[in-house]
Amino acid sequence: MIQEQKALEGKLFQASDDELKKLKFKAHKYNQIYNKTKESQQKKRQKILRKILNSMGNNISIVGPIYFHYGIHTSIGNNFVASFNLTLQDDTYITIGDNCFFGPNITIVTPVHPLLPNERNNMLDRQGKKEVLCYAKPVYIGDNCWICANVTICSGVHIGNNCVIGAGSVVVKDIPDNSFAAGNPCKVIRQITKKDSIKNFPEILDGCNVIQ
Repeated sequence: MIQEQKALEGKLFQASDDELKKLKFKAHKYNQIYNKTKESQQKKRQKILRKILNSMGNNISIVGPIYFHYGIHTSIGNNFVASFNLTLQDDTYITIGDNCFFGPNITIVTPVHPLLPNERNNMLDRQGKKEVLCYAKPVYIGDNCWICANVTICSGVHIGNNCVIGAGSVVVKDIPDNSFAAGNPCKVIRQITKKDSIKNFPEILDGCNVIQ
């Protein structure tokens, strides 16, 4: 798997490589199987996800449809919840920590194409053969993150622990721990503090309590 190793090392690789196609087509097949299941078929869904992903923790719930490009380059921690239309283009590693919530229409992309059109259309590989080549950068999302609706996370991004990414954001740079960040391009708006506790909004709590 020379081309896969190149992708994982951040080097130019040939996405149309036959061995890579086998890996992608396997993931795409299981995507289709998952997307035909019902939300009530959680045991079946868990088995399918374990065939797609590199690793996954306990208590994983994904509404679907799902679109994993390779799947085997993605690791998801415990207590993961994702809404509709989860798309992970994991040409290299995508790592998602524990206790993460994803809203609908979340896209994470790792591949990068050359900016110059002549380089994007064709380059020469190490044997001097014309090929369409790209490279990839890993994405990391820490623990206890809420990624709101319609967010795109771009290649090479590291999102710290306890972060909230506002709806519609395009994340192109790292986000430090405990940040509320939003926008296109996504920027840190402020730190999340105890002042944000829902305990300060009794009209929303409506008699409920926060676990101490």
